[in-house]
Amino acid sequence: MSTQALLLLAEGSEELEAVTVVDLLRRAGINITVAGLDSGLVKASRGVVLQPDVAFDAIAEQNFDIVILPGGLAGTEKLESDTRVIGLLKSQNEAGRWIAAICAAPRILVEADILNNRRATAFPTQLESKGVEPVDEPVMVDGNLITSRGPGTAIDFALQIIEKLAGEAKAAEVEESLKRPADHRKY
Repeated sequence: MSTQALLLLAEGSEELEAVTVVDLLRRAGINITVAGLDSGLVKASRGVVLQPDVAFDAIAEQNFDIVILPGGLAGTEKLESDTRVIGLLKSQNEAGRWIAAICAAPRILVEADILNNRRATAFPTQLESKGVEPVDEPVMVDGNLITSRGPGTAIDFALQIIEKLAGEAKAAEVEESLKRPADHRKY
């Protein structure tokens, strides 16, 4: 069975983070489903309108190898206040499956009681506001959690996800196809 990834979108999610992750995972041949909290279009944080593949309820009973949460403050607030999302994250964590969150979204992991005694990074002040001290890294992996700082680290975040799901060689292949400068700090 092929690797199954899920990216959750809400009104106000950060489009750069969402689209970058979807694009790079698809380049890697990873099957990624984009689910909105409801059916219909989603207006992202900078006004870009995105069309999810499905509504959350259509995938609620499915298992995914990874659940990915883009940031954007308004989108994060909507995701963290949705009991369906919190339940999905708790189940994902209890099963030991991957969870990835970027920018403001790692604070959703606090709401789901997943960050206890775990190391994570996030957009400045987002974890501190929830009583968690973040690590100062662009991307952090701790157990089954992958976290990242924000829009500027979205490519590294996506490549780290690819490495964990499809291997280091596939991540390197996708990175090479992007033609990033050789002196770029790698994930």
